[in-house]
Amino acid sequence: MTLEPAPSVSQFVNVDNLRLHYLDFGATSQPPGEDPRVKMLCLHGGAAQAHWFDFVVGPFLDDYRILSLDLRGHGDSDWVPPDEYNYPDFANDAGGFIRKLGIGPVLLAGHSMGGMVGIVTAAEFPDEVGTLVVIDSMMRMSEERAAELRVIGAGKGKGFDSREAYVAGFRIRPETTSALPEVTRHMAASSCREFEDGQWRNKFDRNVYARRHPIDGYSYWGKVRDAKIPALVIAGGNSNRITPEVRNKLFAAHPGVTVTTVDDAGHHVTLDNPAGFIDALATYLQSNRHT
Repeated sequence: MTLEPAPSVSQFVNVDNLRLHYLDFGATSQPPGEDPRVKMLCLHGGAAQAHWFDFVVGPFLDDYRILSLDLRGHGDSDWVPPDEYNYPDFANDAGGFIRKLGIGPVLLAGHSMGGMVGIVTAAEFPDEVGTLVVIDSMMRMSEERAAELRVIGAGKGKGFDSREAYVAGFRIRPETTSALPEVTRHMAASSCREFEDGQWRNKFDRNVYARRHPIDGYSYWGKVRDAKIPALVIAGGNSNRITPEVRNKLFAAHPGVTVTTVDDAGHHVTLDNPAGFIDALATYLQSNRHT
């Protein structure tokens, strides 16, 4: 497989007075809501942005119009007051985005924090989600983990004198990533901007971490089950997020969920092993056609 980012069109939409940025892959002259293809909506993780799916969406464009959303406080979407970064708010943005563009029911795919946002969105907007894909997400954000993120978010973040310096110094966390250098550089170039002090930093609002709240995702999985939404959980083979204990709790909350592992991938599955991710998702979709 040729490792090239899929081309996309940058777009903006206002949802409840919030200006949200998204990438439109496979764009045509038709608005997304009028495209006969099923829509896939991708949600990135914390401190990431919409380009996190650039290397994995291409093979699906014959069947799907794919949109990748910058969540509030990330990428080129608006920042909000510090206390308005929580999972229900993120989910309201995603659900409102689907309704505003008239694209539901979507195949909703979320990575890490975006996966939890996807779970909450499917639970609270069941008519807008036809299939749920959760990629190496922490199913329960404990108070201890939330406190760790609040400490990280309290810092200003490392600054660089230029975009080139930022790209050269960019590192994907956790450092167990096996993403190729060209993938890392691509993510770095689309993750930064120049701030008022002349320094180049990650675009995301650090209050996303500084005000992080705990959440129990398992309580939302019951609603996903009751709504009869097909669900796939993709684990990174080198990640410790989807442990045997997590799998057992998932099956207890939603017995119909499918769990699969992508080998040779850490937490950032779409970056570490794009071909493995594509194969895992395609295999699932072939046997569980989205309707």
